[in-house]
Amino acid sequence: MQSNPTAIITGGSRGIGKAIALRLSKEGYQVIITYVSNKVEADSVVQQIQNSGKQAKSYCLDLNDSEAIKNFFKVEIIDTSADLSVLVNNAGITKDTLMLRMKDEDFDSVVNVNLKAPFICMREAAKIMTKKRSGRIINIASLVGQTGNVGQVNYSAAKAGLIGMTKSAAKELASRNITVNAVAPGFIETDMTASLNEEITSTYKKSIPLQRFGEPNDIAEAVNFLASPAAGYITGQIISINGGLYC
Repeated sequence: MQSNPTAIITGGSRGIGKAIALRLSKEGYQVIITYVSNKVEADSVVQQIQNSGKQAKSYCLDLNDSEAIKNFFKVEIIDTSADLSVLVNNAGITKDTLMLRMKDEDFDSVVNVNLKAPFICMREAAKIMTKKRSGRIINIASLVGQTGNVGQVNYSAAKAGLIGMTKSAAKELASRNITVNAVAPGFIETDMTASLNEEITSTYKKSIPLQRFGEPNDIAEAVNFLASPAAGYITGQIISINGGLYC
């Protein structure tokens, strides 16, 4: 990749991550997406972006591996060949069960991927962004990080931690003209919600003032705004996109 504004989106092969990658590519960013297992989906996103005349790459990255993350920012020459302007920490996993049944390893892996990995990505990206004294870091949090949820003690804890980390990092990096914000999606039409039965889906929708689930593009548009010059005076904020839940 040549030295042009670059956006990294972790977990960018499908769902919300894919929508963000496609949206940012329309703004002229070179897009680097990471994936962990499905190379076919990742290659499809890259091809879709390239077919539109933009540049994109994909990398297989295990977010449970701290050294792999650090090497991604160094060995993969991201810090020298790309003008890193935007980092979107989107990748995440769930391992849901009631707290009394939750295994230590299920708690650890969810926190590692949803909280520790974004920390390492932020730290490594900030090293690069600090040199040019500009950048946008956008973390994808969650409604459950604000409200909690039955069966998601691990996921809720990780997303709540991500919100706190966003606010702290925003204060640390403000003097370098790097903004750090988060988007907290509510119920979004993804593979996860598609697996819910009709009765559960109907119950959830009735609790949402707008009476529907959101779409991945709803999140992508918010991310695009936070990455844009128009959001230059916004940092340390959590934008909730949930159809009016708890408004």
